[in-house]
Amino acid sequence: MASNADLQARLHYAFRDPALLLQALTHRSHGARNNERLEFIGDSVLNLAIASLLYGDGHASEGNLSYWRASLVREETLAGLAQELGLGDYLMLGEGEMRSGGSMRPSILADALEAVLGAVFLDGGFAAAHDLAERLFRDRLHSLDTQVSAKDAKTRLQEILQGRKLKVPVYVVMATSGPAHLQHFRVQCEVAELDLRTQGDGGSRRAAEQQAAAQMIELLQSEIASGHKLRRRGLPPKM
Repeated sequence: MASNADLQARLHYAFRDPALLLQALTHRSHGARNNERLEFIGDSVLNLAIASLLYGDGHASEGNLSYWRASLVREETLAGLAQELGLGDYLMLGEGEMRSGGSMRPSILADALEAVLGAVFLDGGFAAAHDLAERLFRDRLHSLDTQVSAKDAKTRLQEILQGRKLKVPVYVVMATSGPAHLQHFRVQCEVAELDLRTQGDGGSRRAAEQQAAAQMIELLQSEIASGHKLRRRGLPPKM
């Protein structure tokens, strides 16, 4: 296993309490003292940090800010950042997870990255966690397409499907959590005719639906690029 000192150098953050980093890198399959609690707090810290970074655009609406934040903190993006850090080399996994390639599993990588952010928050405060989030997301923030509005994802998806004589997608709330004033929603977007489903998360049902719709558009594009069944349904190579 790679040295945690090397990871701290990659993070540009030195832990005062190295035990926090060790816990952040420990998957539940490895032991009782694992990163699930750190992941919980890291998720909230990350959302606040990204929200504050996006807030610098003084003209963006609440809907757009929520949509952009959701696109940045989703599992795919977090797993990609974790891979860039080589985070999988530092994870402590149970034997079963190690044999099944858990160190490269997107969900495990994404959760571990959130746990690391949670550990930094507990070790150095929000300013340190915010600085780390800014370093990690700098390139993605700069490349974020702010011309795409929150309403565009659902509208574009509907137009894509209707233009190909397919039924409009169906959105279903899969889960809600949190108190009434701070609820979190998970919504599924289903295109039944193509047997495709995606999920989105957000602080409102609308934001979660937008993320799920954006995920569906990406899935459609991916299926087309790989020559799968959508090409046979007559969808063009570009959307």
